[in-house]
Amino acid sequence: MPWRPERKRTLSDTVQVNIGDDPAYIGRPVKRVEDHRFLMGQGNYVDDNGFPNAAHAVFVRSPHAHAEIVDIARDSVEGMPGVLLLLTGRDWEEEGFGDLPCLWRVDFSDGRRMNEITRPALALDKVRHVGDTVAAVVAETLPEARDAAEALDVTYEPLPAIADTAAAVESHAPLVHPEIGSNMVFEIDLGDPDGVAKVLEEAPHVTCLDIVNNRIAPAPMEPRALIGDYRQGDASYTLWAQSQNPHLLRQWIADNSLKVPEHKVRIVSPDVGGGFGQKIYHYPEEATILWASRALGRPVRWTATRSDHFAVDTYARDHVTRCAMAFDGEGRILALDVDTIANVGAYLSGMGAGIPGAFYPPHVTGLYDVPTARCRVRGIYSNTTPVDAYRGAGQPEAAFTLERLMDTAARDLMMDPLELRAKNVVPPGRFPFTNAIGRHYDSGDYPGLLRMLKDVAGYDRLLKEQCRGRDDGLRMGIGLSGVVESTGGPSSRISSKVGRRVPGYDSASVRVHPSGKVTAFCGGHSHGQGHATTFAQIVAEMLGCDIGSVEIVEGDTDRTPFGLGTFGSRTLLTAGMAVTHAVDKVIKKGLKIAAHLMECDAKDVVFESGRYTIAGTNLSVGFVDVARTAYHIDNYPKDLEPGLEETAFYDPPGRATSSGIHLCVALVDPTDGTVGLRDYWSVDDVGRVVNPMVVEGQIQGGVAQGVGQAILEHCIFDEDGQLLTGSFLDYAVPRADDLPSIGTEFQETLCTDNPLGAKGVGESGTIGAPAAVVNAVVDALSEFGVRHIDMPLTPERVWKAVRDACSKTAETPA
Repeated sequence: MPWRPERKRTLSDTVQVNIGDDPAYIGRPVKRVEDHRFLMGQGNYVDDNGFPNAAHAVFVRSPHAHAEIVDIARDSVEGMPGVLLLLTGRDWEEEGFGDLPCLWRVDFSDGRRMNEITRPALALDKVRHVGDTVAAVVAETLPEARDAAEALDVTYEPLPAIADTAAAVESHAPLVHPEIGSNMVFEIDLGDPDGVAKVLEEAPHVTCLDIVNNRIAPAPMEPRALIGDYRQGDASYTLWAQSQNPHLLRQWIADNSLKVPEHKVRIVSPDVGGGFGQKIYHYPEEATILWASRALGRPVRWTATRSDHFAVDTYARDHVTRCAMAFDGEGRILALDVDTIANVGAYLSGMGAGIPGAFYPPHVTGLYDVPTARCRVRGIYSNTTPVDAYRGAGQPEAAFTLERLMDTAARDLMMDPLELRAKNVVPPGRFPFTNAIGRHYDSGDYPGLLRMLKDVAGYDRLLKEQCRGRDDGLRMGIGLSGVVESTGGPSSRISSKVGRRVPGYDSASVRVHPSGKVTAFCGGHSHGQGHATTFAQIVAEMLGCDIGSVEIVEGDTDRTPFGLGTFGSRTLLTAGMAVTHAVDKVIKKGLKIAAHLMECDAKDVVFESGRYTIAGTNLSVGFVDVARTAYHIDNYPKDLEPGLEETAFYDPPGRATSSGIHLCVALVDPTDGTVGLRDYWSVDDVGRVVNPMVVEGQIQGGVAQGVGQAILEHCIFDEDGQLLTGSFLDYAVPRADDLPSIGTEFQETLCTDNPLGAKGVGESGTIGAPAAVVNAVVDALSEFGVRHIDMPLTPERVWKAVRDACSKTAETPA
């Protein structure tokens, strides 16, 4: 059983969550309180909100990957039925507005500053990717706006384009931004390049791979939607938007794009139908919709089509990597070398440089004790839609590189893949641990993860089944993948030192009403994570009240304290900890009120299970009575202000390290390349589990998205930068029948840096699944000599890999 803090609290205690051996809520699979209204069709999404006088906007996008804008013929739409307004990049410039922000600076290792070019709201003289935003047309109705957008006559002069990631670094490649003299955004070389080169030259065995991590598109069920409402009376702007971080969006609109007073901007982000990182950033439409509302003096609304989604919204991954791992004669890792070209697209999106430059390198050693490592990353511009964070954000790319090396090395060394991993994981006694790139791991038990997976998945049984073979011609493969996930943080005190331009803290205000009911206003924002349930469990556990007495409010910048929002598996560790600290302040104030009511010293009072008790006696007063007294102050401490409401800002001391080990069983038909995934198991250590049902759902959802990348999803541009996968007719996402059964188990190694002992969980599935699936498929086909297949593992790719391998051995698959 993991360590649990004692249940009683006194006035002098530091912050802790009162969790006993039999907690009422924490650790329980409490049903999500928000699900009932969703299932009953009572969700409140942006597009559900009616504004009877609203005009409709449609955006004109570039059909070219690279071109000069020669002319925009305003008279081609002026006078068309219903047309109210046309806005262009030239209009934007004349207003003195700014560009959209970059949130992370990654400078060259030699000291040169990053070549930073951010996305314009509306393109001015050039377009640099298909879908670059050229103009906005606003009309009385949506059909009229669409007709006008189609009729707008824009003259372009096409320019040479570059879309290929590896080719963009070549000296002859067309330049996306000629003013910087190359396509290079940054180049970093971390770790010990010279030491790694020496080890690779002298090691008994070296495994090498060339890997492409395919570009993919986050595909939330709800496309982005906006309603802008400018009020002339008080010069205020209200934007209804799907945002994972409403307060940051307000700040970016005020400081970066529209340059208006922040206190005059309100962001309302109601229910959000999926975000996955894609709804973090400041997109061109947000400021433009508010600008249009100001110009017209009425609300303006816009809802993206799927064509907008694929052309404008950020993509993810898109790495080309050459890697090598050295081993001694016993199978112990000696060194790791990773050399990656990372495509950031045509402009730097919010975290566009930070994902490959700051998130990816520290995770390339994963679960393993790698004595020396080197990670070189070159970020490059291309004539493609910007690339940014998507569930995992650099960590899936790192895990895929590492875990493909591990499985390939196991085959080269003729070792069992699980045995090779067990030989090399960081042992429990080494924590806290710092890896060869400088990443700090707070806690973990990696051998324990392997032992638990071996047991729950029946690993030995699977190996025997694989050896027996099958009568249906299918080949069975078993794939493993380790997971290390950075969650929470980093501390605001170090954020700027590593190039990050947003802090790491979050906030909460906890208001206890005179009735004893509780409302918590949180700086985070849920887009499917279950905050309304999980945060309520924490509050109810600490206060000893019924969970039905707790309400969670998020998503409105006029109602909630300034917070950073939800991304990077951070919210429980930041906003959740802020809730914890705010409740703790409430309890401590309640100690003074209770002591006054019981006529004793506050130091003699303890709080337990919703009651304040004089220690060592049976004299007590309930929390509800204390709350009522806080507002009806006829019998109240003279030196204490009335009310029972507290605010806390929590800045984490550092990141918490979640970990896991995943296993996939694949069945492959070598004659036609079809892949079926039969079983999937994950064992994850996410610290204390607040709600097992929510955590299980998070892992399973992540696995589904990781499976999508592994076998189906791929954003494809032709050599001229034309997007070939611009709809769901061409871009495949997983369906239920593509997914295996997914079993989940948890190991609790508590985080040492927060009162709950919790770690994040949101991205484990997308980190572990791609490598587990590919490892399983390659394992199934190893008898034919297949060594590697790049994602996605479409039947054509798998069949070609078998054909090519067999052509070298003159063997025909049967």
